[in-house]
Amino acid sequence: MADAELALLLARIQFAFTVSFHFIFPAFSIGLASFLAVLEGLWLKTKNDVYLRLFKYWLKIFAITFAMGVVSGIVMSYQFGTNWSVFSDRAGPIIGPLMAYEVLTAFFLEAGFLGVMLFGMDKVGKKLHFAATLMVAIGTVISAFWILSVNSWMQTPVGYATNDVGQYVLDGSWWDVVFTPSFPYRLVHTVIAAYLTTALVVGGVAAWHMLKGRDFPAVKKMFSMAMWMAALVAPVQIFAGDLHGLNTLEHQPMKVAAMEGHFESYERAAPLILFGIPDSEAEEVRYQIAIPGLGSLILKHDINAPLDGLDTVAREDRPPVGIVFWSFRIMVGLGFLMFALGLWSLWARWRKTLYDSRWLHRFALVMAPSGFVAVIAGWITTEVGRQPWVIHEVMRTSEAVSDIAAPAVAGSLIAFVVVYFFVFGAGTLYLLKLMSHAPAPGESDVADAPIRSAGITPASGLEKDGIDPRPDKEEGAA
Repeated sequence: MADAELALLLARIQFAFTVSFHFIFPAFSIGLASFLAVLEGLWLKTKNDVYLRLFKYWLKIFAITFAMGVVSGIVMSYQFGTNWSVFSDRAGPIIGPLMAYEVLTAFFLEAGFLGVMLFGMDKVGKKLHFAATLMVAIGTVISAFWILSVNSWMQTPVGYATNDVGQYVLDGSWWDVVFTPSFPYRLVHTVIAAYLTTALVVGGVAAWHMLKGRDFPAVKKMFSMAMWMAALVAPVQIFAGDLHGLNTLEHQPMKVAAMEGHFESYERAAPLILFGIPDSEAEEVRYQIAIPGLGSLILKHDINAPLDGLDTVAREDRPPVGIVFWSFRIMVGLGFLMFALGLWSLWARWRKTLYDSRWLHRFALVMAPSGFVAVIAGWITTEVGRQPWVIHEVMRTSEAVSDIAAPAVAGSLIAFVVVYFFVFGAGTLYLLKLMSHAPAPGESDVADAPIRSAGITPASGLEKDGIDPRPDKEEGAA
């Protein structure tokens, strides 16, 4: 392998490594910020201390997650200048303003209200503090809006022209650049994934404590809320994913062909290949298990519809099939397991065994990290499926890399791996330590002073709602 090819490969691995670490934190903080807003809103409405206890419990976890997300995101911006300077120069007139909008709107909104949200409950009014929490939650979604707008333009570029020096510049309206054909589907699919990821973590933490016999009212409440979220949102995510797939088929058919393992085109009744081992050299999926006609039915809603395969483009224009094929199946498989968890929780709720079903709690605990795995698998499907293009059918990845030496990239990659696993590994362990402590009544970190300043005692809200605040009693109406 030539030095330039090795440098390109290492640069891609480095960016994939850093963005994967970064992605898992916003995937959690976006949903968690909204969960905190819901908890505080319910506390203000009902004066039930269970909601306040949960708010303060998850607020600490959110603060650390948010901080790690910011730190891990800063590193990626430097790589645009060091490893991908050609891409930055040529695409900068388009993606630069979009990234700036993300800072000017979302990041400033989050940073401006984060301090009030974290430390201001006993210093500002209840309504103002709730407004700050809402602003942080809205800011996380706005941040996702702009970042996904940039990514969507790279996936389905429109509204641009090439100037005399080879740069991509605006040609028309910024609305076309921001709202590309794939953007609405990508935004909905990603934000729902963040909410599901948070629900699964919250449900898993609650399940862990109930399996340990810590079935406090707050633990039961967060398990109930998480299971409602899984039951209601998982089917919506499957529907949104189907629409996103149909949009991808329209604009990036070779990505879908790689996802489905279709090396050859089908004049009619394309099969759905469930499993197999893709062989790009032989251009076939070995040992495949397939259902005839189902591929056409799912992708074109017509069992006899034709489908183009990878044989319609040159080999050098095809994405790596093996990676895309399996990452897509991991994402879809976990999605249906989330749907199954939601259905199981509805069944247990109907039978009034939601807090007693040990097997449901075990399943929820096992599924706790599945949201992170699914979002990473989905990101791999999206980004690797776009290859060999960094801007789809406009600029190849090999054209975007800086003129750098492979040893330099290798050195920085090794440094990133060591530092990331040390720093973010320690942060993750601390998050798990926080989650291992149940939000039990009477703990000192419940912050009695802010509660009393709101006009209630730590037990009054529980007793008012028919819940015994003693940890050895089961939850009542909740």
